[in-house]
Amino acid sequence: MPGQSDVDPLVPRAGVANVANVLTGLRIVLVPVFLAALFVADGHQTYWRVVAFIVFAAAVITDRFDGAVARSYDMVTEFGKLADPIADKALIGAALIGLSMLGDLPWWVTVVILAREIGVTGLRFAVLRGGVIPASRGGKLKTLVQAVAIGLFILPLQGQWLTGAWVLMWAAIVLTVVTGVDYLVTAFRVARA
Repeated sequence: MPGQSDVDPLVPRAGVANVANVLTGLRIVLVPVFLAALFVADGHQTYWRVVAFIVFAAAVITDRFDGAVARSYDMVTEFGKLADPIADKALIGAALIGLSMLGDLPWWVTVVILAREIGVTGLRFAVLRGGVIPASRGGKLKTLVQAVAIGLFILPLQGQWLTGAWVLMWAAIVLTVVTGVDYLVTAFRVARA
């Protein structure tokens, strides 16, 4: 009937306080905990760097599960759609900026990755009326490689292990730029349509 809501009152809607959103909220709460562990003393004590890595890894794991749980159990909410990418960017941004402040990662790496993340977020909002730009396979791969590379830089690695971390970081940088260009092209197509 015209004027009525499309929501069926007999079908239960997912509430904001559900498992998926709790996982997203936990990831947001873990960001300051991660930073506190990362910066203990001079920021280069092995024990605390391992603790920071464990907190970072736990936060990344929640990211793997919250979306899957939301989709599998019909818990997708507007809050979750908004909070999830904010939590992701807060965690990755905090880790990159923290590592650069400690001198463990050049600032240009942090700037390239964060500029892409902010740019893609802006593009998504700019073309929202024309359609949603979903995360591509490349974008999901980029996120995974970024998380692993950043995690390795959090650990107090040396020698060949540090070289391996740099190989992964370079892969993350390449994926960051390539997927950023892909999102730009997709946004242009959506805007034209």
